[in-house]
Amino acid sequence: MKESKGTAGGRLTHIDERGRATMVDVSGKEATLREAVARGSVYMQQETINLIEDNRVAKGNVFETARLAGIMAAKKTSALIPLCHQLNLSSVSVDFSADREKNRIDIQARAVCTGQTGVEMEALTAVSVAALTIYDMCKAVDRAMIVSDIRLMEKRGGKSGPWKRPA
Repeated sequence: MKESKGTAGGRLTHIDERGRATMVDVSGKEATLREAVARGSVYMQQETINLIEDNRVAKGNVFETARLAGIMAAKKTSALIPLCHQLNLSSVSVDFSADREKNRIDIQARAVCTGQTGVEMEALTAVSVAALTIYDMCKAVDRAMIVSDIRLMEKRGGKSGPWKRPA
């Protein structure tokens, strides 16, 4: 088996030789600038998009609330994902765009730090929680919304170098 990030000699690095879950020891790794971008979408009715964009959702400003929720979630990723390292994040951004042709709100999060391990989980967590916040704020008018397509788009930094999702 080809060794890749998350494996050592063909075995998963979060499982020790006795089959127990373990946190990967990154103490010997060099601290480098790390960056990750993740995306996801919330599919909804056209009228729901209109309410969000016109700031007419009863619970308040959906984009700003979801942005704050995503940023806060990125900062708490290590408390949510059991074997994830706690990182000192330098920057987290969460942005939204409406795709009216596909009846969805697209979410993009970018996480940055200088550290010994990547920030992919932080970017993915930011997108996930931002999407769930949109759902929560709009569920009274559109219970059929679908949270979907959460994925890593690219990452930079570390020994394995840059990676970008193929088009």
